[in-house]
Amino acid sequence: MNSPQAMLDVAVAEARKGLSEGGIPIGAALFGADGSLLGSGHNRRVQLDDPSIHAETDAFRNAGRQRGYRSTTMVTTLSPCWYCSGLVRQFNIGAVVIGESQTFTGGHDWLAENGVSVTVLDDERCVTLMREFIAANPDLWAEDIGE
Repeated sequence: MNSPQAMLDVAVAEARKGLSEGGIPIGAALFGADGSLLGSGHNRRVQLDDPSIHAETDAFRNAGRQRGYRSTTMVTTLSPCWYCSGLVRQFNIGAVVIGESQTFTGGHDWLAENGVSVTVLDDERCVTLMREFIAANPDLWAEDIGE
């Protein structure tokens, strides 16, 4: 699974799963250099009452230990917040594919400035998921982004 769109499909499915569970519709997946899925996950802050379980951290945890991360790609439906951008930098993840950054812009410019390959797809599915969620849940969204 090497195309950014095909990898994003995994993250979108995770985002929809999170929404169906009553959570925030953000999904992510970590892929190996060969395109193999290492792990996927979704924002589960609401479901598990744990503020640290963002989509990227859930995917990262579900991938298990890796010898190195430079050749991996983190795919996320939404521009990663500073917390998740820090995870990418801490573990030297080499590439990030982002579904959209219209509804929220996190640290992806900073990641690019620090040598991470960043691709923003502007995927309409991701934009629609977030716009509808934010409109229906403004207080929960503000909590999620620390406002």
